[in-house]
Amino acid sequence: MARRIRNGSWRGFTLIELMIVMAIIAVLVSVAVPMYQKSVIRARETVLRQNLFTLRTVIDEYTYDKSKAPQSLEDLVREGYLRQIPIDPMTGQADWEVIMEDAVSSVNQSEPGIFDVRSRSTKRSLEGTPYNEW
Repeated sequence: MARRIRNGSWRGFTLIELMIVMAIIAVLVSVAVPMYQKSVIRARETVLRQNLFTLRTVIDEYTYDKSKAPQSLEDLVREGYLRQIPIDPMTGQADWEVIMEDAVSSVNQSEPGIFDVRSRSTKRSLEGTPYNEW
């Protein structure tokens, strides 16, 4: 943008005006970037919660239907309970930590299987709890 001064010639913005605009933009960006980063983390946490809920529900359904717990997560895919093993959004891989049930407390004591799943991520959530404890 240019401005007309008294004698009829055109003149642009001064260096001070441009610096003030850049300072305002820098302040706005410094506020927006951390908010954006937190929203991305919050979205990943939501996906992790949903994936864990789905996996745990499917493990329970498999256990009730077959009267034994699955031996691996691939059993859930093979039997049609899942299309594919969901990806852990915190690690970016479909590599979940499986927790096997005790032989004594298992549904089929001769063949104990998966009791629970957890994330392998060692990072902490926005609330401060480790993801591998969810």
